Parts: sequence; C-alpha cells; structure tokens
Amino acid sequence: MELYGLIGKKLEHSFSPDYFSKKFRKLNLDAVYCLFQMDNISELPGIIRENKNLRGLNVTIPYKKEVLQFLDKIDHNAKKLGSVNTIKIDWKNGIPHLTGYNTDIIGFEQTVIPLIKESDIKAALILGTGGSAQAVAFVLDKLNVTYYFVSRTGNKPGTLSYENLDQEIMSRHKLIINTTPVGMFPEIENVPNIPYNFIGEEHLLYDLIYNPTETGFLEKGKQNGARITNGQLMLEIQADASWKIWQE
Repeated sequence: MELYGLIGKKLEHSFSPDYFSKKFRKLNLDAVYCLFQMDNISELPGIIRENKNLRGLNVTIPYKKEVLQFLDKIDHNAKKLGSVNTIKIDWKNGIPHLTGYNTDIIGFEQTVIPLIKESDIKAALILGTGGSAQAVAFVLDKLNVTYYFVSRTGNKPGTLSYENLDQEIMSRHKLIINTTPVGMFPEIENVPNIPYNFIGEEHLLYDLIYNPTETGFLEKGKQNGARITNGQLMLEIQADASWKIWQE
C-alpha cells in the first residue's frame, strides 16, 4: 500500500484526505492519504523513517519555507521562490530522497488568469509575505501585474503596512489577494485589517482560504459590490499537479 500525506501545524479541517481518497477509489489504487500534524518541522525526518511506504507529501502553513532544509533536491521554480508545497519521496536502498516542488504557482495561475483578463487588472495587493504570497507574486510577475506585499510592519522594500492602505492605494490596486490564514475555520470572525470602505465594484477579492467557502474578507468585499473568489479550485488544481509529480 502506498502512503501519501500532508504536513502542517493545524490540519483538522483539511480537504486533502477526502479529495485524494476519492481519487484513489476512482483509480482503483491501494493507497492512503494521511494527515501528519506537527508542532515543529524537526519532526519530519522521524515521520519519514517510520513510514517506509511514504511516496509523497503536501506541505502547508507554516512549513513551506522551513521544509527546504530537509530536501535533497529542489525544483527550479520552488528554489526561486524559496517555498515548497509538494515533496516527492524516492526510496533507494532504504534511504529516502526528497525532491521539493511548488504547485501553488500552477493553481493560482490557472485560476487568476481568466479573472484578470475579464477586468483588465494591472495592479494588486498581496496580503501576507509567506510561501503562498511568494507564489502569487511569481505569477503576477509573469502576467505583468504590479503589486505590493502587505504586512503588519511593512518594513521591507515592495511592502506596505496595513496602516499605509489609504483610498488612493486601494483605488489603484483592483486585485486584493489574501494569502494569510486570517479568517480560516474555526476563527471565521477574523478578517484582514484593510479599509473595506474603499472597496467597490471595480475590485476583485481573491482569498486562498477555502474553509469557510465565504470568509469575512470575501463577505465584506461582496457587500461593497466587489467580485470574489475563494481558494477551492486553486486547491484542486494544486492537488492534481501534486499527484502528477508523485507519479512521474
């Protein structure tokens, strides 16, 4: 039996086990997808040693960057981003060889292109600066969409603080992407601290969160007439891309 799984810190409500279980049944495969919840990334080598049938892992918050130190090889795009969300495990003489990839790029690119073209969006705000934010920025660079990262401090080049977000900035940046876990189940009452009163019909709000289906961030945008989309389709595309990597 082949084993696949997800590593992260809070995984109780992950969509991945159900999604991959359905895929395994459809393909008539003897395989299982497990959740490996870790308090520290240092637990990863032990998990791999204890599961000799482990063939692949997905990586989620907060370990997309921290996991790099344990990899034997990193795909070009993932290395450029400094972020990995998919690991392929090849066993040779009982020794695991780990290769890291980033399928956030594929998932975000395929879902955002139609939305950008529909509104001819030229500038964006990326809420957060983590691994997912880097993947979003990578795609926006490809699409010639200018952007700022938004963080609590805003003390790095190309980064604004939430306090910097005034009417002028909000009006110039029509695409706003939340890459943070703020608003994720079960803390659904939380929302990113942006001035929602400056959002209007010309805006598109994209939340990488998929649970709940409509976060407070999206709900507030919709109330002001903005178009909204969540991370469900992106996640499905990422999952399929991960599966393709594991089977190569």
